Amino acid sequence: MRQRHLTRRRVLTGAAATAGLALGSRAITGLPFVYAADPVTLRIAGTGVNQFKELADKAKEELGFTIQYTSLVSDDVVKRAVTQASSFDLLDTEYWMLKKIVPSGNLRGIDTKKIKYYDQIVPIFTQGKLPDGKPVAVEGISPLKVAYLTADKSKEFSKSPSQWMTVIPTVYNADTLGIRPDLIKEPIDSWARLLDPAFKGKAAILDIPSIGIMDAAMASEATGKVKYVDKGNMTQKEIDQTIAVMTEAKKAGQFRAFWKDFNESVNLMASGEVVIQSMWSPAVTKVRQMGVACKYQPLKEGYRAWAAGLGVPSHLDGKMLDAAYEFINWYLSGWTGAFLNRQGYYTAVLDTAKKFMSEDEWDYWMEGKPAKGDIVSPTGEKIESAGAVRDGGSFNERMGHVSVWNTVMDEDRYMVRKWNEFIAA
Repeated sequence: MRQRHLTRRRVLTGAAATAGLALGSRAITGLPFVYAADPVTLRIAGTGVNQFKELADKAKEELGFTIQYTSLVSDDVVKRAVTQASSFDLLDTEYWMLKKIVPSGNLRGIDTKKIKYYDQIVPIFTQGKLPDGKPVAVEGISPLKVAYLTADKSKEFSKSPSQWMTVIPTVYNADTLGIRPDLIKEPIDSWARLLDPAFKGKAAILDIPSIGIMDAAMASEATGKVKYVDKGNMTQKEIDQTIAVMTEAKKAGQFRAFWKDFNESVNLMASGEVVIQSMWSPAVTKVRQMGVACKYQPLKEGYRAWAAGLGVPSHLDGKMLDAAYEFINWYLSGWTGAFLNRQGYYTAVLDTAKKFMSEDEWDYWMEGKPAKGDIVSPTGEKIESAGAVRDGGSFNERMGHVSVWNTVMDEDRYMVRKWNEFIAA
């Protein structure tokens, strides 16, 4: 790739004439396009979870691009996409956000014919099933519901796969509760334990309404205090019942904190202020990197899942649009996928990522097998010793045990208002 990059800087004439042909053929898409000598800077807006300096450095090395990140909390990603679309060149967004963003018309359909690895994308996103053929959970916004548009410039989701994807998937995961196993001496097997008075003042939940309400629902349902027809799309009555359970727990002193930022969750757990809480996989990895025991606890009710992808704003065209496609194809080509897999995520194209992981790494992260040697983080710190097994087991075990996906409900505005009342209570 580096040699290819150096060569294209020298061969500027003639290449422009062939670039148009490259756009129309999947056989040669994914290869770097040829640009003028002026440098390319791609502005990527999204949550900070995927914004690693190592990824930006690798893109600079292999593509010659400068990556400029804008880190936002989840709700602000939606606001930026809807009100300031010209401020970014790529949007790193979660799938649940698309229900709010796509109607604005600020994202263009991504032409799947220009995506080199499109046919290798995990069928969760293209067919609504796992690689083993098992259907994925449908409560909440499962990716297939918002994966495609009816046309290049469209504000409507396609009910079946089309040529135009809303975003190209990058990472996804099955989320659960993080715990401090060194400070909790009893088995934890249910979401109900988030509300257990045994952890009064030592529990925390994330304060992002669209995600926090789902953790609240998992916990409330597990206690038996609320029964849902579809917790991914609650009625006003179900929202009221959920908020009542959470408010009662809050007033009793159950929660030490309500976090919005990745680093907040890390600090709460690493310090021991909190022993059980909503967590994201990279936060658990980060705590382990700090030498502190932390477990992403499998629970009998299943996981709350999410997925993210890269979207292209509708204003992008010409050279910058070409650069966006090149970056996306590079993102799926393997190195980045392996890097993110080591964070505890799953990548959208498993085949290419596997080539950049050792057999032991792949067996640990993807197959749920005991590690034969030390397991290290994406940046090289030891996080597990030989004999360790990934929390929750294999890819199929974890993704096959998803209960609900992050969502935007029909009663979203009502839910957000009630959630804010809970936080202020």
